Amino acid sequence: MSRYRNLALFLTLATLWGSAFVAISAGLSYIPPVLFAALRYDIAGLLMLGYAVYAVDNWRPRGRLEWTQVAVGATLLIAAYHAFLFVGQVNTTAAAAAILVSLSPVLSSGFARLLVPSDALSSVGIVGVLVGLVGVAVIVRPDPSNLLATDAVAKGLVFCAAAAFALGSVLTRRIDASLPIETMEAWSMLGGALLMHLASLAIGEPVEPAAWTNPEAIGAIAYLSVGASAVGFLIYFDLLERLGAVEINMVSYVAPIVTAIVGWLYLGELVDTATLLGFGLIAVGFVLVKRRAIRQEFGHVRSRRSSD
Repeated sequence: MSRYRNLALFLTLATLWGSAFVAISAGLSYIPPVLFAALRYDIAGLLMLGYAVYAVDNWRPRGRLEWTQVAVGATLLIAAYHAFLFVGQVNTTAAAAAILVSLSPVLSSGFARLLVPSDALSSVGIVGVLVGLVGVAVIVRPDPSNLLATDAVAKGLVFCAAAAFALGSVLTRRIDASLPIETMEAWSMLGGALLMHLASLAIGEPVEPAAWTNPEAIGAIAYLSVGASAVGFLIYFDLLERLGAVEINMVSYVAPIVTAIVGWLYLGELVDTATLLGFGLIAVGFVLVKRRAIRQEFGHVRSRRSSD
């Protein structure tokens, strides 16, 4: 029963996070991108803070180290990641964005090699990172004669989002402030929302509340803040404890499948052959980078099943 429960939660998380890219594309028709991302995390941050107060004793960061970890999370994991992602999705499909974001676990290993010597990659791991980057190039398909083409720039921004998230993941682990993940997420969401509101004002995004009352805009904000963020992260925390980081990272490779299906049904978006090929290369890169952890995890799964 525990295996079925974990599978159901895993598929639910993949569905929530995969369809979130479609909700972003839908909401961008009514709300400027950076402001849209900020509004999402205004709500999600308050919900997550309420859960942190309920679930953990240390619901408020204390001391320089804990606030530093929150600052890194707010800047990279929330503000930079979502600002780049939402702006990039203005001119690219939800499926392409989801696939490019799935590169984050591969990039995390690359950043870890640079910043944490004990996590240095083997030669095969380096090949895995390079294969993943080739997958990005296949999806972006930059034209040397027109590197500033709208589609290429948009996908480049989504790649920057994946890189910001990967770097933030490595730095927050390196700081290791022993802050409960619920607390770190809640305060990072609120801090990131504040940073995105400031960025939105700085770039002069229009504030037109009348457009936000459109039912599709309301639905997109509600789904992203409550479903994909609040509920999604609660499921993530539960599965992280039960499955470990390697298995939960696989959600990054199931979510784009959900995105492609929902994007086709709801937005009429189609996935071309090059995008599928790029996704395959990114998945291969992940397997090469994480091959030892995957092999070890499969060993644990087999031993658990045999003991059952």
